Amino acid sequence: MTEATLFDYYRSSASYRVRIALNLKGIDYASVSVNLAEGAQKEAEYRAGNPQGFVPMLEIDGQRITQSLAIIDYLEATRPEPPLLPSDPADAAHVRALALTIACDIHPLNNLRVLKYLTGPLGQEEAARDAWYRHWVSEGFAALEAMAAARAGRFIFGDTPGLADVCLVPQMYNARRFNVPLEDFPLLVRIDAEASRLEAFAAAHPDRVAPGR
Repeated sequence: MTEATLFDYYRSSASYRVRIALNLKGIDYASVSVNLAEGAQKEAEYRAGNPQGFVPMLEIDGQRITQSLAIIDYLEATRPEPPLLPSDPADAAHVRALALTIACDIHPLNNLRVLKYLTGPLGQEEAARDAWYRHWVSEGFAALEAMAAARAGRFIFGDTPGLADVCLVPQMYNARRFNVPLEDFPLLVRIDAEASRLEAFAAAHPDRVAPGR
C-alpha cells in the first residue's frame, strides 16, 4: 500500500536524498514530478502547499512536510528502522555534521536557482557559472574528506548506510554532471561507489526515476 506522495524533480539532489531515505526505510510512495526547469514550482497551486516553491515535499500521515532533512528527520522519528543515525549522541552529531556540510554549505551555493541567477541577472557566462560550481563543491569536498577520514568504514561512518551517505551520493552525482575533478577525494569516491551498489540508492538515481522511464 502506498504510504506517501513525494513531490520531486528527478535531478533535484534534495529530492534524491529523500528518495534514498524512503527506499532505505522500505516506504512505498507515489511520485509527482514538479518540473523545475519549466518553473512548475512557481505555480500558485504548488506554492499553496509549499510557499518556498522548492522540492521535495512529502505528504505522509496526513502531514505535508518540506525541506529534505526535515522530511528525513520525520521519517527517522516515525519509522526508526533501519536507523539512519547512530544511537550514540556524539556519533550522531558527527554524522549530522557530515550531512549538513553537504546540505547547508555545498548544495545551497550551487542549486538551480543560484546558477540561473548567475547566468541571468548577473550576466555571467556559462564558463564562469561552472567555475563557481566547481570551486564550492571542491572546497566542501576537501573539508568533508578530512572530516570523514578517521571514522569512515564501508560507508561514510561505519559499515551501514546513514544520513551522511544519503546526502553524499546525490552531491557526487551533481559533481560529475559539472565535471568537478574528484581525484583528491578518494574516500568520497569509494563510499559513493559502495552506496550506489545498494538497490535503495540505485533505485533513487535520476536515470531510474526520470519522467518517461
